[in-house]
Amino acid sequence: MASSELPSKSAVYQLKVTLLNTAPPIWRRFQVEGDTTLDRLHEILQIVMGWENYHLYQFTVDGVEYSEPDASLGLPVKSSRTARLSQIAPRPGVRFLYIYDFGDNWEHEILVEKIALADVGVRYPVCLAGERACPPEDCGGVWGYAELLDIIRDPSHERYEEMVEWLGGSFDPEAFDLDAVNRELSEIAPLTAPQEPRSTGK
Repeated sequence: MASSELPSKSAVYQLKVTLLNTAPPIWRRFQVEGDTTLDRLHEILQIVMGWENYHLYQFTVDGVEYSEPDASLGLPVKSSRTARLSQIAPRPGVRFLYIYDFGDNWEHEILVEKIALADVGVRYPVCLAGERACPPEDCGGVWGYAELLDIIRDPSHERYEEMVEWLGGSFDPEAFDLDAVNRELSEIAPLTAPQEPRSTGK
């Protein structure tokens, strides 16, 4: 069966998310079920990237915007609670945008790398790989983050102590803990139970 023809309930999407305008890039590779709604994907992205879910978000797919409906904001968006990954990205190679925090405007590109059947015994979502730490919340977007890194790399900088204190004592921009991410992902209720190997009893 071709990957684009897999039933959404049995399909697993391998996604790569990259935080745009960061150099070297900050990225994660992870797998989720095709039946995942976009609001659930938002929750997963918060964990795999390392954000703390303090702010609003939005997905943009082929010019169509998806988020949590909020009449007070007056934003003409479709509901992320009903849109599913298999619907908005039906085949490998599809790219779409995820924006987190409209103030700092963290833009992420999400690429559908492949679509396959679920592996036996694997619990989804699962993170496979990644590089570099997520920027701290509310640090001013990619430009503010670049300035922050310049400051903490220079102990003689006039704002060094201020920034180190704001960071809580230390920050390693190269750090990424795959095991910690997957421990947190394991706390998300699964959409479906992992498939178990069939018994070959006589």
